[in-house]
Amino acid sequence: MTEQQPYTPPKVWTWDNPNGGKFSSINRPVSGATHEQALPSGKHPFQLYSLATPNGVKVTIMLEELVELGIAEAEYDAYPIDIESGHQFGSGFVALNPNSKIPALLDRSVSPEQRIFESGAILLYLAEKFGKFYPSSLPERSACQSWLMWQMGSAPFLGGGFGHFYAYAPEKFEYPINRYTMEVKRQLDVLDQHLASHRFLCGDEYTIADMATYPWYGVLVLGRLYEAAEFLDVQSYTNVLRWAQEIDARPAVKRGRRVNRVWGAPEGQLAERHSMDDFV
Repeated sequence: MTEQQPYTPPKVWTWDNPNGGKFSSINRPVSGATHEQALPSGKHPFQLYSLATPNGVKVTIMLEELVELGIAEAEYDAYPIDIESGHQFGSGFVALNPNSKIPALLDRSVSPEQRIFESGAILLYLAEKFGKFYPSSLPERSACQSWLMWQMGSAPFLGGGFGHFYAYAPEKFEYPINRYTMEVKRQLDVLDQHLASHRFLCGDEYTIADMATYPWYGVLVLGRLYEAAEFLDVQSYTNVLRWAQEIDARPAVKRGRRVNRVWGAPEGQLAERHSMDDFV
């Protein structure tokens, strides 16, 4: 580890690819497509283009939960987007998501076809379309929306903040790690206190708020994210752990975690998904 040098920002920032660390080669300060690249397409109403990161897993869990209920209209084809190779900047993907981030979903069951991007927006779209995993009464629905938006606003501190500086930055520095560790532990405490009196985030019913939060905070306390379980003392958040274990045991969640996964043990991978037979 080298000694950290003081940094004085220039009057006008210019991009010289100074980011460093894992995934730095895919970061850039402009948007839009960099190359022509058509997206593959399957036979089902929904076409998902994603990767089994926490944000991607939110959507595959939801789709698998809908299929688990026997909703044939929710069947989908899932294709991986290789973000390390820059496939999110291909013309086909940018047409679906101008922000060039996974996941992106295409609904071909409507005319004109509907594109949806941002994981929270996709969860809301599917929940409203099928009337599942989303409360019907206004008070309960508002609670579900609150926790969904809490997750969307909080996860960048866990991912881009803590995860980056603890696991991916080219060097480890005390200040940013301490700053983001404090915030992540505060967020875990928010969840832990709430789940002390609630089975799921919105009460007794499993909803899209749980599906959104589990791939980040649930997987974290289960020891599968950033290899940071001991560092964060996740075992002390007993209510979050209980909640995470219950969700983790659901068959649709087990399947959803595998879809578009191209790393780890082979039995846990499923790069593309086109039917339930793919899990056999």
